[in-house]
Amino acid sequence: IVYGNIINTTAGFLLASKGDVDFLLMFWALAGTALIIASACVFNNYIDREIDSKMVRTKNRALAAGNISPQSAMIYSGFLGLAGFLILALYTNWLTVGLGLLAYLIYIVVYGIAKRRSVYGTLVGSVAGALPPVAGYTAVTNQLNLGAGLIFLILVTWQMPHFYAIAIYRYKDYKAARLPVWPVKKGISATKRQILIYIVLFLAATSMLTLFGYTGVAYLLIMVPISLIWLWLALIGYRNVDDALWAKQCFKFSLIVILSLSVMMSFGGLLP
Repeated sequence: IVYGNIINTTAGFLLASKGDVDFLLMFWALAGTALIIASACVFNNYIDREIDSKMVRTKNRALAAGNISPQSAMIYSGFLGLAGFLILALYTNWLTVGLGLLAYLIYIVVYGIAKRRSVYGTLVGSVAGALPPVAGYTAVTNQLNLGAGLIFLILVTWQMPHFYAIAIYRYKDYKAARLPVWPVKKGISATKRQILIYIVLFLAATSMLTLFGYTGVAYLLIMVPISLIWLWLALIGYRNVDDALWAKQCFKFSLIVILSLSVMMSFGGLLP
């Protein structure tokens, strides 16, 4: 989670930099963001330790397995978070600090409650997950503008099909933990429709970066075909397929999509 978010945050920073990169500022922005995300992850593992123990993919996490004490985890989380916010406050700007705090509270508090009570918990989580690259952007610009909004929209629409795919191929895990994710509460067919809708929205959102002049045509020539392949994979899900295998393929391809997006956001503004 930390590595993935740092890649996205770097993309937001470089997009805002437009080729004039302050590498020292980038280092501090990424360091602070990484520490805050790490703190939130440890805090989340503390909150979810009982749920994690019931799921195959999470039962070996340190807290769920009982390898470290809850008290030690909270102290560790506190030090990570304090260091991260201090770095952002000293070396970036207060807008970026505020976005970091907002993401932290949404992930720990709002998402922590929503994922236990509502099928919309995934959407809440995607809001928190979309803020780090926006923070990377504002570390440079110190303002929220259309570019920041587009980055947020792109990351939200990417995360939804990404996590819904996980929820399908890990269906038994979520059902065992009694988490009301979309496949468990609404069914796999309904989740497939959600995946399709969000990929279409992702395609539209990614295209807007070029339409509004933040990236060149080269960015569009890469991201549109990749998004269409992802859309095609989503459509395959309507055939009589092994749902778990299909969902795992969609999940894996979503990683290719986000890596391509991060690279093209980083350099797309410098290309024709």
